[in-house]
Amino acid sequence: MTRGTRLIVAALLALSACTQVPGIDMSPRPVIRDPSVLSAPEPSAESQSFARYYSGVQSRLLAQGLLRTDGGGPDTPVTQRILVENFERIALFDEYTLRGGRFVAQETPSRLRRWADPVRIQPSFGASVDAETRATDIAILAAYSQRLAQVSRHPIRQVSSGGNFHVLYLNRDEQRGAAPLLRQLLPDIGEATIRAITSLPRFTFCSVFSFSSPVEPSTYVAAIAIIRTEHPDLLRRSCIHEEVAQGLGLPNDSAFARPSIFNDDEEFALLTTHDELLLRILYDPRLSPGMQPDQARPILRVIAQGLVAGPG
Repeated sequence: MTRGTRLIVAALLALSACTQVPGIDMSPRPVIRDPSVLSAPEPSAESQSFARYYSGVQSRLLAQGLLRTDGGGPDTPVTQRILVENFERIALFDEYTLRGGRFVAQETPSRLRRWADPVRIQPSFGASVDAETRATDIAILAAYSQRLAQVSRHPIRQVSSGGNFHVLYLNRDEQRGAAPLLRQLLPDIGEATIRAITSLPRFTFCSVFSFSSPVEPSTYVAAIAIIRTEHPDLLRRSCIHEEVAQGLGLPNDSAFARPSIFNDDEEFALLTTHDELLLRILYDPRLSPGMQPDQARPILRVIAQGLVAGPG
């Protein structure tokens, strides 16, 4: 995005399994009761500053006609060629790479990655999130999970326990102190990933980290999305839509993708009809995890012909 960034880092950690963590309450209530881990129900001055900043960002974007929620229309045609090119750029390239123990922005060719097992999306909340807001977020995430399952034709559902895709709703203070929680969720998580999550700067609006299996490095087994609770309503939904969808296997952004949430211009806030087609392609059985762009391209053209009418 031009006024901020969303961070996705994919296939960075080899996990033996994604297991339910004992000793931590991961139901849709405050994620952990130990005040040394996620305390401060009263937001700090920094968190309050973040809230003012994001409120201003949303107001400015809306005033400019951005953050559209219409999903695209006659002004955003999608052809077969556009669909193939956008899929290749978004699904088969990475936006970030690990260098010197830190994640840096560098677009690099990659392989097709996606989930093989059912995706169990589990929301969890920092103590600063009140009950009414939690209920709203849970309902939004549940409806979105159902939509993603329908368009991808892959089993995806929201759960209250036993999740393998954790959506953490945290304010700045809780984000800074999340290291113990992250280690409990994923015991083999790397220190570089923990640093990236706990030190996300203000201009990184939200983030998702997807983790692969050591046996099948192109197959995801776990994911953690960070949703900043300082966001106002629409930016918060926008983060949920983009991060969860990206965590399914669409790790990159493209300045040419339109209508799409996978574009840093912030024209669209919520998943579009074009993005639904990307997810349908991603989980098409004619594609396989590990495919490189040259291998996937001929198959992508055939799939696109069945999804989009008219010439390429």
